[in-house]
Amino acid sequence: MPDFAFSDEQRAIRDAVTRTIAAFGDDYWLARDRDGRFPDEFCKVLADNGWFGITMPEEYGGAGKGITEGAIVMNAIGALGAAATSAVHINLFGPQPVVVFGTPEQKARMLPPLIRGEQRACFGVTEPDAGTNTPDIATFAERRGERYVVHGRKVWISTAQRADKILLVARTTRREACAKPTDGITLFYTDLDRSKVAIREIDKLARKAVDSNELFIDGLEIPLEDRIGEEGKGFRYLLHGLNPERILVAASSLGAGMRALARAVDYAKQRVVFGRPIGQNQAIQHPLAECWMRLQAAELTMWKAAALYDAGEPCGLEATSAKYLAADAAFETAQRAVRVHGGFGFAREYHVERGFRESMLAMIAPVSQELALCHVAEHGLGLPKSY
Repeated sequence: MPDFAFSDEQRAIRDAVTRTIAAFGDDYWLARDRDGRFPDEFCKVLADNGWFGITMPEEYGGAGKGITEGAIVMNAIGALGAAATSAVHINLFGPQPVVVFGTPEQKARMLPPLIRGEQRACFGVTEPDAGTNTPDIATFAERRGERYVVHGRKVWISTAQRADKILLVARTTRREACAKPTDGITLFYTDLDRSKVAIREIDKLARKAVDSNELFIDGLEIPLEDRIGEEGKGFRYLLHGLNPERILVAASSLGAGMRALARAVDYAKQRVVFGRPIGQNQAIQHPLAECWMRLQAAELTMWKAAALYDAGEPCGLEATSAKYLAADAAFETAQRAVRVHGGFGFAREYHVERGFRESMLAMIAPVSQELALCHVAEHGLGLPKSY
């Protein structure tokens, strides 16, 4: 029979990160949702306690743990909301291509400042005209001797307002000249030079404290030593960041979902209408019970995906499925929490409306629910590609 229990070490990680973030309660995140100020003090506490390096190699200052342990950390942080998770998750999954494919010199130069929280990175993949169809990107890096010169656009780039570095995906061979659409894509980790990159913040539905941006790249120069791996093979390298990202997004969504459920249950126990707590009514009980079951089922898929990744096994189907199931369960739970609160669900002071707004994010990023279904239909069921 499979053992679903955490090890003693994993329980210690869960308890320690919970203690680390305990000072940042609902009122702190409500204030950040109102004023839009980046949660610098929150990030500093996590960095000072070593959580930015949980999945990074020990020789570079990390803890040397797997994505499973990273998911434990993100699950705990997820209970605080999307602003908390988005402020830190690039440090947990973003450097994975560097960890796996970077040279020893690159790892020694690039990883320690991220782990210590001295530098911040952003993830430059999505483009306005390509969306989630990464092979269709148009941003182009032209090689000129020992450097590349980049022109193009990126969109929905989180934390670019304050990032020092960018993990950038660009074409180095035009798509029409490639045998396969995924060929000719190259991965870089380099300085975000604001003299060559214009950054425009996007006003959005939720997660006000963590900026989302459009980038206009005009002549960004990247030295050859900032290229990760071989030229033209960046799409394959990128997958080592995308699968962990989907697992960690699932973990944080589940944390948020369980917190929304706890709020709804607490309110259902306390709110008395017609002489009885509303939680005594099956019209309240049954939807909340279903939310709990859906969150539990999604969690099992997420842990399976994390275990496969850490074992070096293919996990694309499981990581995509975990993200889909967790996002769906968290969204349903968040909207149910608002409905259980009735009119007070619209009041910011009860925190469930913020959770509902934030729950929409995982439905569309880092991959939409619809594209996740297409992926599973094609690669899990062997059905013809539909896009």
